[in-house]
Amino acid sequence: MLTDPKFRVEIELAIPFHDVDSMGVVWHGNYFRYFEIAREALLKQFGYGYREMKASGYVWPVVDTRVKYRGAILFEQRIGVRAQLEEYENRLRIGYEIVDAETKKRLTTGYTIQVAVNEKTQEMCFVSPDILFKRMGVA
Repeated sequence: MLTDPKFRVEIELAIPFHDVDSMGVVWHGNYFRYFEIAREALLKQFGYGYREMKASGYVWPVVDTRVKYRGAILFEQRIGVRAQLEEYENRLRIGYEIVDAETKKRLTTGYTIQVAVNEKTQEMCFVSPDILFKRMGVA
């Protein structure tokens, strides 16, 4: 099921000057922005981007994350950011891989975990809401 191409995406980015430190290396906190850009592209592929999430009555905060820095990313470097849905029944776990766009060398890996929270009651859902399954095509 999660092998369907709509559950993975790759975007390409060029590293701007404002993302790097004085040594020309991407500041570590910016990796989460790159994950976020890829995550939104992934969610939009099956019709459940952030606007659709909010309209459905659920917010999906990130409750856990991990990043493993394997190689430096530099100013003006072109990178590919891959995002793939790994779990969805009780939470959204999305795995990431950042590669050099030219050589395809893996530079970074990571994941984020999001859980559904009912916007009105502010209660966390222990099972993902039906709207997610419907948008994914597994309802």
